[in-house]
Amino acid sequence: MLKQRTIKQAVRASGIGLHSGKKVRINFLPHDCDGGIVFRRIDLHPPVEIPAQAMLIQEAFMCSNLVQGDVKVGTIEHLMSAIAGLGIDNLLVEVDAAELPIMDGSAGPFLYLLLQGELQEQEAPKKFIKIKQAVQATIADKTASFVPFDGFELNFTIDFDHPAFDKAHQSTSILFSTANFAEQVSEARTFGFMKDLEYLQANNLALGANLDNAIGLDEHGVVNEEGLRFADEFVRHKVLDAIGDLYLLGHQIIAKFTAFKSGHALNNQLLRTVLDNPENYEIVTFYDDNSCPIKYVSV
Repeated sequence: MLKQRTIKQAVRASGIGLHSGKKVRINFLPHDCDGGIVFRRIDLHPPVEIPAQAMLIQEAFMCSNLVQGDVKVGTIEHLMSAIAGLGIDNLLVEVDAAELPIMDGSAGPFLYLLLQGELQEQEAPKKFIKIKQAVQATIADKTASFVPFDGFELNFTIDFDHPAFDKAHQSTSILFSTANFAEQVSEARTFGFMKDLEYLQANNLALGANLDNAIGLDEHGVVNEEGLRFADEFVRHKVLDAIGDLYLLGHQIIAKFTAFKSGHALNNQLLRTVLDNPENYEIVTFYDDNSCPIKYVSV
């Protein structure tokens, strides 16, 4: 039986909130079998827990935000991506603010922190969501879709008319596994245009944004002195975001995902379309690592 995973021990860290610009503390704790990924706002009294579920995404402008009642946990996609990359099924995430720390703008620091907690198997079968028929979502000229596939493949295309975006590097295809995620996706950073920063900060957004946690772009190209980590870092980051957004379905998806100019809102709309029809998917388990079409790091 391929088993569920959590971590063995608590891990604590802190960082700056991308939008608030304030210090945020975050704790990762083991969680029970079939408990899923749960965020706990420990700055509230009593603390409030919000499960990481697609139907609780109510705000998706610039980031994915879980909202339950009047309580929010935002900018969760990079952490969710790292959780998915390691195949973690159950985790309690404590945070003392309405958003997660941005770290370096990628999933790499979260991947490192979770590994410090040491992965451990649990006595329950690991569940997957297998897409049974084609599903598509569209917003204007943006599209995102799933089709049946024996594994999890992500195909993503962005479309920016800007000197920094080489036409040859606006599409990518990733066959998801822990190794491929760590090597090809996890270190890709978020990016933004310097011309938009003043407007965002005037609206109390991106107050913590700087060149240590994002790729900055002026009218000519990349502002960061070190340049890009990958020639196609922009589209790789979109894949990173998608992996985190799609993990909000509650289990790892088995399908081929294809996106054109998709973002957090459309990724979430695709998940809601899947859930609208029970014929779109089935829950499956696997006997062992060899029978599973997705390869995770060994525990």
